[in-house]
Amino acid sequence: MTELSGATVLVTGANGGLGTEFVRQALERGATTVYAAARRPRQWDDERIVPLELDVTDAASVARAVELAGDTTVLVNNAGILRPGRLVDGDVDALRAHLETNVVGPLLVTSAFAPVLRRSHGVVVNVASILSWLGGAGAYGVSKAALWSATDSLRLELAEDGVQVVGAYLGYTDTAMTDGVDAPKNDPADVVRAVWDGVAAGAHEVLADELTRQVRATLGAPIEARYPALAGE
Repeated sequence: MTELSGATVLVTGANGGLGTEFVRQALERGATTVYAAARRPRQWDDERIVPLELDVTDAASVARAVELAGDTTVLVNNAGILRPGRLVDGDVDALRAHLETNVVGPLLVTSAFAPVLRRSHGVVVNVASILSWLGGAGAYGVSKAALWSATDSLRLELAEDGVQVVGAYLGYTDTAMTDGVDAPKNDPADVVRAVWDGVAAGAHEVLADELTRQVRATLGAPIEARYPALAGE
């Protein structure tokens, strides 16, 4: 169980809609410092927020971040990319880009900060997606499914050191990443509130909305039940 009061939080992808909420709500819950990390960090009107240049796909950039933010106790792996495209007919470079940013990136950052987090018995939050469990989302879905698996493995590897690893799963959320999506969307504030509540409760997973909970519950169903098109319906 981890409360944010007195914590030092690092949020990757801090410039985006979810990232901004992670920063804002961490401070509301009592974090003393929040490192707002991005490839091109912006300025913030709060001295408790420290802009941090970080490219999660670049090992040298990650190493510099550890030097500058070595007091981190809570790491939020929120940075990610979403580019439309199919797998069979798509560009393989798009798949590589998704895997580098959405999977390798969180692993690089978590590995680099692991010594710090082990000492503080800290927290890692990996922001995944409902599309971790649904096919049809191309390279993005592949990357988020891989992040789900990676999160489970990280949780097991870090458990003996008292590090809480939280997988956060959510449906479409009203951020710049989903501007072109015509579907009901979560409020980013609601999603982040659910994640921080889960962290405080000692959760391993946070299912941030009802649709995500429904999809998670279908994983044991026959494949034809999950994808009616395969049953000829």
